[in-house]
Amino acid sequence: MDEQAESTAPEVSAEEPQVVVTRPFRVKLRGSVLVLLRLPNRRDVRGAIHQLSVTGGVVHLEKPLDEKIEVQLIFHLKGATIREKAQMLFPMWATQGWMQPFRFVSLSDGSREVLDTHLKSIIGDTAKGAAAGA
Repeated sequence: MDEQAESTAPEVSAEEPQVVVTRPFRVKLRGSVLVLLRLPNRRDVRGAIHQLSVTGGVVHLEKPLDEKIEVQLIFHLKGATIREKAQMLFPMWATQGWMQPFRFVSLSDGSREVLDTHLKSIIGDTAKGAAAGA
């Protein structure tokens, strides 16, 4: 037998910074924001945004779109019009239609700031409403 046993566990240095991945907060809109999805063939599909963040969200559609198709999302949020490209992800069947996640492809800095500000405002309004109703 070998007197010096080798450790198979990796050494962790106390000096190495640990990377913490934080996911952007999401706001549940439950279909209160209508959205127009402009397809590459210029056809328009209407839907309702169920959940939204600065990286993407989930939209409720009557019929699902192809996975990985790029669309232009157009919607109004608190007086601002957001018009950005998004990639559709794998759809999920819901009781009345489809829930289809999407991710923004190239969200401009200006749109990201506007979206972030308005989403935080919605969260604040919801918290105020909940406190008033308590």
